[in-house]
Amino acid sequence: MIYVFDTSSLSSLKHFYPGVFTTIWDELDGMVNSGMLISTKEVWNEMQRGNSAQHTNAWLKSRKQIFTTPSAEELRFVAEILAIRHFQTLIGERQRLMGDPVADPFVIACARVHQGTVVTEEQFKENAAKIPNVCAHFHIPCTNLEGFMQSLGWSF
Repeated sequence: MIYVFDTSSLSSLKHFYPGVFTTIWDELDGMVNSGMLISTKEVWNEMQRGNSAQHTNAWLKSRKQIFTTPSAEELRFVAEILAIRHFQTLIGERQRLMGDPVADPFVIACARVHQGTVVTEEQFKENAAKIPNVCAHFHIPCTNLEGFMQSLGWSF
């Protein structure tokens, strides 16, 4: 199974200090090395603009290969997502005006093309244009960081 991480879940890793939660980081490294944990370049761009912890940024920088460039198939699916008027609000007005990175539709498209599961801290909200809502619409598996760890049977 491939897991496609959203910015929110990668940012949440800051709570797991490497000196304390070594097993989590070892397991994540194993998943990176096996190609089971990926993301998209737009997430990398969002992470660079955010305020993640230094240890998270350092870990991601040394594993930058997880951030894939969207394929033509992924770009076609992004267009399919954004063709639905309601889902066009995935890209906020500020992001459009300021040219800020927008990862959400690319994360979803990456999961769809790679037959993976999206990992995000966003929550399903009725009638919203959130990652879990879009995933539900297109029947793409979606979970949060805790669900990701549980699905792998991790217990610490």
